[in-house]
Formats: sequence, structure tokens, C-alpha cells
Amino acid sequence: MRVKPYVLLLSALLVLLGLAPVARAAENGEWAVYPAAAKLGSRPYFFLTADPGSTVTDRVTVANKTAAPLTFRLYGADAYNTDRDGGFAVRAQREKQTGAGAWIKPARTRITVPPGSAVTVPYTLTVPADADPGDHPGALVALDERISPGAKGSVAVGVQRAVAARVYLRVNGPTVPALAVEDVTLDQDRPLVPGTRRSSAVVSYTLFNRGNVTLSPKVVLKAEGLFGRTLLDRDLAKVPAELLPRQKIRLTERWTGSPQLDWGDVTLTATAKDVKETGTVSFLALPWLAAGTLLVGGAAGVFALRVRRLRAAPADAGTDASTH
Repeated sequence: MRVKPYVLLLSALLVLLGLAPVARAAENGEWAVYPAAAKLGSRPYFFLTADPGSTVTDRVTVANKTAAPLTFRLYGADAYNTDRDGGFAVRAQREKQTGAGAWIKPARTRITVPPGSAVTVPYTLTVPADADPGDHPGALVALDERISPGAKGSVAVGVQRAVAARVYLRVNGPTVPALAVEDVTLDQDRPLVPGTRRSSAVVSYTLFNRGNVTLSPKVVLKAEGLFGRTLLDRDLAKVPAELLPRQKIRLTERWTGSPQLDWGDVTLTATAKDVKETGTVSFLALPWLAAGTLLVGGAAGVFALRVRRLRAAPADAGTDASTH
């Protein structure tokens, strides 16, 4: 009997929306997780402030919207920006938690919620005395203990789903907003024969929150050609609404209709909370045929120069010999 390897995947529901916070509880249609309040969704996230060495208490509610009881694991998790698009995501239970995820302790780590009802669980968040000031985003996660079968194949896949309520924790102390635009590159795609099709380019860059507070960056892409001509000037839409402290993400932007013959600079300007930083890369756009002609011409020139030097060498040697 052949036994299939078993792989357990945590549902993408742990990757929360990378958009600005909206006034609704985190849910997936079957269950919801939200701060305890008199009305569902009246307090969609936990917004907490604390001093180093202090403890904050609060309550989280898990609501079951199905017709059967559901059992969950409750745990705290650190938040981070995804590599894919910078969206807000949280660590899995087995991953190491070093911030808010390690400081959150629910009074009960396993709960069963009856159908059509909700269970509220107290929790404490204890900030270490040596905690760095600033933002420490995290979440309270309700992980469904059921394992759903995944796609059929040579490897059996099981899926566990989770829903998390965000925790926006600020530890009191000096706040330092800081931002950087790093490693700007330009990858050009030009036709072999000029004018036969449109060219394009992909601008890649790293956006790095170097400070200790969450930022909502805005990025402007500008390209200038010869003599300072403006070739492109636009606000970028593919920028995360929340760039968490000490997080960096790699982003790309396509420039359709980039020049086929020009020389200039591409500049990215990022702004957030009175912080403004830029990153620049220079470019040279030449039609491939023209570039090939220049390359062949240059190689021919170098070859001719070497031939002339080799021919001149014997004559110089004979002149030296005759003088002695």
C-alpha cells in the first residue's frame, strides 16, 4: 500500500487585506474574530498603547456563523508585509514570534463555539521592560482545528483556515519615522527595428521602512530624458497602504511606451509623515541595430589600432638597434 506524503497548509485567510483599515470585523463567512464590544464591528481592530514593562488587558470575541460547533486555537501573532504585494499578513502559530505575538496571552488557547453563537475570551498583553518604543503590529488569530482536504495528486494536501483580528500596539517613547528607496533598476524591452512596435520598461525598487512607526507611503515615478524633458510623471497605485516598521518590500512598475532612443534618469520619490526620500537610476535607450553597429564599429576600431601598433613595433626596434 502506497502512503501519500501529507502536507499541511495554512489558509491564505491569515494574509489579511493589504488595504487601509475599514470598519468591519475580520471574517470568512463562517466565523469572525473581533474586539469584544457591544456591537459587532463597532471596534474592528485593537488599538492599544502601553509603556515598557506594563500589561494591557482586553477581550477578543470569536463568532460562529455556521450550523455546527467549531473548535479553534487562539494565539497571538506578529504582523509583517508580504513579499508579493506588501499586504498585511501575520505569522503562523509554529513560527517564532518576537513582538506583539509573543506578548499576547489569551486566557484560553482552545475554545469551542456553539453554532450561531459567540465566545469572548480575555487576554493580556505584557510589554517587556526593554521593548523598543514605536509600533508593534500583530494579531489575535482563531485557527480552525479542522483539516480540509486539498487538491488531489501524488501529494495529499490538507488545509487549515484561520481568521485574525489586527492588533495595532504602540509602545510609548520616541517615535522616528524613516523611509528609504533602494536598489532602483530599469529593465528595458525595445524592438530590434525601431518603430516596429512599442517599447516598454520595468522599474523595480525596494521600499524600506527604516523607522519604528507604521507608514502610509506615497510614491511618484518620474522619468526625464535629454535636456530635462519629462517623459513620465505619475503617482504609483501598487504601494502598500501600511508599511510596517522595519519591513522592506520589492515593488515593480511597468512603463509602457518607454523611449527607444534617449538618455536620462528615472527617479522614484517616496513621501510619508514629513519624510521624503528618492532613488534614481540612469538609462541609455538605443535601438538594437544602432547599438549593434556601434559595438561592431568600436571593435573594428580597436582591432585597427592594434594592427597599427604591431606594424610600428618592428620599425621602432630597428631604429633602436641602429643607434647602438
